[in-house]
Amino acid sequence: MKTKFLIATAFICLFSAIVFAQTTPATTYSVRAYGAKGDGKTMDTKAINKAIDAASAHGGGTVYFPAGNYLSGSIHLKSYISLYIDQGATIIAADYTPEAGYDDPEMIVTNQYEDFGHRHWHNSLIWGDHVHDVSILGPGMIWGKGLERTNTIDKMTDETNKKPNKSIALYVCRNIIIRDVTILHGGWFCLLATAADNLTVDNVKMDTNRDGMDIDCCQNVRISNCTVNSPGDDGICLKSSYGLNTGRATENVTITNCQVSGFVEGSLLDGTYKHSVDSPNGPTGRIKFGTESNGGFKNIAISNCVFVYCRGLALETSDGAILEDVTIDNITMRDIVNAPIFIRLNARMRGPATDPVGVCRRVIISNVVAYNVSVGQTAIISGIPGHDIEDLTLSNIRLYYQGGGTKEQAQHEVPGFEKDYPDPARFGVIPSYGFFIRNVTDLKMNDVEVHYMKDEQRPPFILTNVTGADFQHIRAQKPAGVPTMVLNNVKGFNIFNSGSIANIKMDNVGKGTIE
Repeated sequence: MKTKFLIATAFICLFSAIVFAQTTPATTYSVRAYGAKGDGKTMDTKAINKAIDAASAHGGGTVYFPAGNYLSGSIHLKSYISLYIDQGATIIAADYTPEAGYDDPEMIVTNQYEDFGHRHWHNSLIWGDHVHDVSILGPGMIWGKGLERTNTIDKMTDETNKKPNKSIALYVCRNIIIRDVTILHGGWFCLLATAADNLTVDNVKMDTNRDGMDIDCCQNVRISNCTVNSPGDDGICLKSSYGLNTGRATENVTITNCQVSGFVEGSLLDGTYKHSVDSPNGPTGRIKFGTESNGGFKNIAISNCVFVYCRGLALETSDGAILEDVTIDNITMRDIVNAPIFIRLNARMRGPATDPVGVCRRVIISNVVAYNVSVGQTAIISGIPGHDIEDLTLSNIRLYYQGGGTKEQAQHEVPGFEKDYPDPARFGVIPSYGFFIRNVTDLKMNDVEVHYMKDEQRPPFILTNVTGADFQHIRAQKPAGVPTMVLNNVKGFNIFNSGSIANIKMDNVGKGTIE
């Protein structure tokens, strides 16, 4: 009886499994089953989108790319769909031809405040518009071979502007995961995410010819364990543009355990890490807030990141944004080609005429080391008259400059550039080699050191139009006869516990120096 019972039970379980398998739809849809060849020659656009449509029709699932080279035009993301690009699989952006099946850029948006690339999403290799619960996964590659780096003019009727220019574009989406993939030669953007909320980008490698990722008007974003090499533009860039035809803050963002660089394109992935010999302004490749900055940046934490052969950290609010409540911690930099720290509040104001000038406040930067910073550059912290950067704390900072500044350069008057594009190079050679600080209220600097490797005739610090400056444990290499600090219109200045510099408190300094 016991044996018969066990046999009957096994039969019932087997029958139930067969019935379940027959009545439950498949959750994995191989693009090969829908006609994709993966031979790098056949256009697989229609087959890929058929697989996505089939998965969507069954309520969602994984669209699977086995090893192969999938030549494609626009791939349409849909809700509850995962693209899984397996090891040895590459999705290749085809050249722009009618056969490729690329979508035209949308007709419903204008380019009044942003350039063409920021204001269109459908002219991309992979795009999602108002989708949710979507993922792009796997150890395979996306190669933007046929993507444009830019467009010539901002007219929809121009054929050049119809060419695809983004690897992945997301517009008004939520619950998105991009993980483990590699993107090579990503076009204007490897990833343009506009109002993509609850977005996770993890363990992604980008080796590209322009921006790595632009996180624009997004909320609740996690970027982790990513490596972005972008010699010609920014690596990881937070923006708050007018791409939604209204301002929306980028907020609740974490960026952690990431590396950014500006090596020659392709040399990150092949392991040669080549330095360019034909880039007069040096590579870009940095982490940056802005420049598009209409909606604001709020509640953002950056930690444990590495900068190599690129520009430094940049926080820019130029188009009316409120930039506030930002912490940046544990950053190491090497071979930096311009300002290692650049915090800029100005009034470019590329937005509606009624927008006010922005605000930059409550920023904490700590535990930063930068080695071999380019000659002529310095850390720049600069507001504009009537609009100070407020409540800024810098602690445990070590900056090592190439040096070589002259007495003539120490006399250079730095223009305000109040309405210009914010970039350290526009200021020219800075008259201080360590920090240039202007139009700031409530500045706290603790345990900060600056050094140089070649003889330097510029002072380490220049403060102009600063109200409330507390310095503690400051160390600054300098030659004999050059002051440690030059003060111009500084109120409420305090320095103490700073080695050979005497403890000093001064209520109001029109012009003065600290030796």
